[in-house]
Amino acid sequence: MKNGTYIILFIFAFLKVNVFAQNDFKWGEWLTWGDQGDGTYRNPVIPSDYSDIDCIRVGDDYYAISSTFQYSPGMVILHSKDLVNWTIKGHVVSNLNQISEEMNWTRMNRYGRGIWAGAIRYHQGKFYVYFGTPDEGYFMSTATEITGPWEPLHCLKAERGWDDCCPFFDDDGQVYFVGTHFADKYKTYLYRMTSDGKNLIEDSKILINEGHGREASKLYKINGIYYHFFSEVKNGGRYIMMQRASTITGPYLERKQLSHVQREYNEPNQGGLVEGPDGKWYFLTHHGTGDWAGRVASLLPVHWRDDWPIIGRVGQDGIGTMVWQTAKPSNQYPVQTPQSSDDFDKTVLSPQWEWNYQPRDEMWSLVEKPGCLRLKAFRPLMTDNLLKAGNTLTQRCFRTSKNEVVVKINIKNMADGQKAGLCHYSKTYAMLGLTHSGENRYLEFQTNREKITGPVIKGNDVWIKSIWGLDGKSQFLYSTDGKKFILFGEVYQLQWGYYRGSRIGIYCFNNITDAGYIDVDKFVYSY
Repeated sequence: MKNGTYIILFIFAFLKVNVFAQNDFKWGEWLTWGDQGDGTYRNPVIPSDYSDIDCIRVGDDYYAISSTFQYSPGMVILHSKDLVNWTIKGHVVSNLNQISEEMNWTRMNRYGRGIWAGAIRYHQGKFYVYFGTPDEGYFMSTATEITGPWEPLHCLKAERGWDDCCPFFDDDGQVYFVGTHFADKYKTYLYRMTSDGKNLIEDSKILINEGHGREASKLYKINGIYYHFFSEVKNGGRYIMMQRASTITGPYLERKQLSHVQREYNEPNQGGLVEGPDGKWYFLTHHGTGDWAGRVASLLPVHWRDDWPIIGRVGQDGIGTMVWQTAKPSNQYPVQTPQSSDDFDKTVLSPQWEWNYQPRDEMWSLVEKPGCLRLKAFRPLMTDNLLKAGNTLTQRCFRTSKNEVVVKINIKNMADGQKAGLCHYSKTYAMLGLTHSGENRYLEFQTNREKITGPVIKGNDVWIKSIWGLDGKSQFLYSTDGKKFILFGEVYQLQWGYYRGSRIGIYCFNNITDAGYIDVDKFVYSY
């Protein structure tokens, strides 16, 4: 009977996988995602803003990195055992001032810029992460443990206009680096590096690729063949390409298109090829056309044809297309999802949190009132503008069928001119919270276009909630007892902006002076 049960489950999974793999789905309307609990997974595996993703396997562990732009700490690190279930492990860049003071709370001048796409590699007992910023150049860091400590950033190339880089450690000890000069017609160059991987040998550079929108470069050596992976824009969209050669310096004379444009699926294109312990290959990718949830992540099977890794389901033309559901790489591990809720009972911030720009460190604390996050208010760079207010603590929103965030805030020590509460933002914003004016603290809903004033709040504790679904339409609610919640403010459509999806955040600033604080007791995000 036991063997018969296994056979039935296998047949069910096979039929289910193949039915879903062939059907079309309307983008963004997935009711389920990730691990399905039956030996299969549904894409996206992470329906949240994990842009410019790259992935490697070290032993039985998978690690991925994702660009973070102006958020601090920068360059988020993810961990998985099966490529489907992911959790947040940490970050590479602890202080964005290593890149530029324009990313500090005193300037806040890098929306849409900052830390762009990077690559993660493991070589001789060390993790290496490389990335570019469009204004400052190329940077790298290393660590012996994925959780750090990561070395202070080292600048490889202090020049504007470069992006999407990747190192390569060859078998003979030579180290190489590929990067794209997007400011000069997207020319992609291959460099030799010093043996420590910290410096480019400028006079070694070779032009290996150029053309409109060509970026997302990665270098691989598979079965003795050197592959240069990249994406390009053509025929109305972005898709995946690869060129190969018998030596790393080329010439790269053979090229192959690995996937179709697939605009209806938001163009899966940039990511990392990785081999599983079973010898099968996979491609962890973002969907490059952003929407209010950002550029979400999917896992696609890879099928080798004539020594080319075709991404997804192989069509009659030999080119890959999107796969929505298929068998998991492994069934040994439990369902896990990226962290969200926090009761602030640690002395360091949990890894799901990122500040909007490098924070003013003396104006927040996890130890002044144990079990609470204390946010101290100070003046924004522009009065009453959330996007110019320092120390907004944020995390990613998810595009799932049900999302609910509740934050409990103690407002006893607010000061005149102070505002604090819960917000959503990208290029636009909406926030519901408390405003302290004179002797009163009153509820206020505010967007970048309007304000709606609510009742005076007499107590010292307030709960603020946001709810949204697959459509990204958020509604705010408030409570003075944590039980009865009242809708307040207008419906806010979460939006895409500055190459990022909408964020959920806790804000605290003072339009008049540096005074007042709140204590955040807990933040509960259920998705």
